Amino acid sequence: MKILKELDDAKLAIVDLEVRLGDEVRSAPTLCAKYKGKIIPLNTAHDGRPILMKEENSIEN
Repeated sequence: MKILKELDDAKLAIVDLEVRLGDEVRSAPTLCAKYKGKIIPLNTAHDGRPILMKEENSIEN
């Protein structure tokens, strides 16, 4: 692996994220990045699997 650059304007946050799984609604503390005014989850709320930090994965506030 190789670090290409450090993102100075990115910040880590833990949010209480709510997700809908079929008819069930769950929430869990989720590690996220705040980047360019967007919240981007870094792992799934229901089972903790990692997610790539892409702006397409951002959630509206």
